[in-house]
Amino acid sequence: MEERARRYIRGLKAALQRVDASVIKDKLGSRGEALLDAVRRYTSDAEYFLNKGDYESALAAASYAEGLLDSLKYLGVFEPEWPSDLVEPVVFVGGTFDIVHPGHIELLKYAASMGRVIVTIARDSTVERIKGRRPLLSEEDRLKIVNSIKYVYKARLGDPEDPMKSIEAVRPDIIVLGPDQGFDEEELARIALERTGKKPLIVRFKDKVGFSEGMRSVSDIIKKACRSSLCRAVDPSLKRP
Repeated sequence: MEERARRYIRGLKAALQRVDASVIKDKLGSRGEALLDAVRRYTSDAEYFLNKGDYESALAAASYAEGLLDSLKYLGVFEPEWPSDLVEPVVFVGGTFDIVHPGHIELLKYAASMGRVIVTIARDSTVERIKGRRPLLSEEDRLKIVNSIKYVYKARLGDPEDPMKSIEAVRPDIIVLGPDQGFDEEELARIALERTGKKPLIVRFKDKVGFSEGMRSVSDIIKKACRSSLCRAVDPSLKRP
């Protein structure tokens, strides 16, 4: 992780040296100046965290800086050129992420150790169809939460009809599956190859990570809440099962 942080920062500095601030100011005015200043600040933050030995925060700050630089490309103002050794594998993770718990964090941390993590969030209708219930949090709220996790480069909503369209859009080098996601690894790799023209490496995460009082899933959290006095404290009309 230290080496990844150093590569990111080195690439950012190289890209910043090519930026013509006057061109950005001419095309975007004060907004362009503010954006470029934010890139420099995030790069400086990344170096600060790197020197402190906080490599995860260094990577997070560098990712923000890189994302802002990339936005200049989409605005047609500047085309960043990244050193070849900065290009990381794209790692795909898909899931519901209804109540984010330590098991989710460990899964995403594991995925981030292999490259740049793109997460696809299951749509409300998809969750209802597969699990037989609506998620507790809306798809937009779940998207917002997962996008705020430092191990995630970007989170996006999946397709409500065809889950494989997300893999088409992301074209990952690696797909990380959770321990209870019911996909056959070889079949998933075959379908991905048909859809994208490239065969990703399929990696399944280890057994579910336990956390408070032996819980290991969202279902465990819900069950504990229903059995505890918490529900009755919130709504006295509820009876203990």
